[in-house]
Amino acid sequence: MISFVVIVVLSYLLGSIPTSVWVGRLFKGVDIREHGSGNPGATNTFRILGWKAGAVVSLIDLAKGFTAAFYISQIGYHTGGVLPEIVVLGVEWETDVFMRLIAGASAVGGHMYPLFAKFKGGKGVITAAGMLYGIEPISITLAIAIFAIVLFSSRYVSLASITATFSYPIFLLVLKYGFDLPIDGSLIVISAVVAATIIIKHHSNIRRLIQGNENRIQSFKPAKGRLNKEQTS
Repeated sequence: MISFVVIVVLSYLLGSIPTSVWVGRLFKGVDIREHGSGNPGATNTFRILGWKAGAVVSLIDLAKGFTAAFYISQIGYHTGGVLPEIVVLGVEWETDVFMRLIAGASAVGGHMYPLFAKFKGGKGVITAAGMLYGIEPISITLAIAIFAIVLFSSRYVSLASITATFSYPIFLLVLKYGFDLPIDGSLIVISAVVAATIIIKHHSNIRRLIQGNENRIQSFKPAKGRLNKEQTS
């Protein structure tokens, strides 16, 4: 039980690092929350500070999820043997996969509601991708391909994020029941919950997409001369 609490707390604190805020202040002297959409995430960083700062933020946010799922999740669980399975609602879940998911989900929660940024964080898409790469890389690679296709065809980052997030649990189901891959049930259930949370976090973007006034990505160059609050994603 102590190990479980430590894993959750450390993963949440790691996820709570407000990467875009710190990168903006440290290298550009800019508070990203005061410009563009005001959202402290990679998309707004790309839009306001350019592709270099956006790439740095994206990589760190990806690493937060991966580190939590791949490394922090193992605290107290290296027994040298096969871990016992967890029974949830009569279904056996692999303990290792379950703990990786809990750690990763805690990091995603920290990114969305960061302790170090007054609980106002990003949408969690990139951190969730890092988490899932630390667990099962095939399905998340397919989801990222969907993200790229939608992004380059529509120029809507929000639509690409929502579509890729929605598609991920579906890919898991197809891999498990269509191709008979050993996908643990906990991965399907918890990833579906995380996906739903991320989509709900995009509620304002969904509203703007329906209304037809969601902003498209025009360029990956810094937004010189327009560092002002906008109604964007």
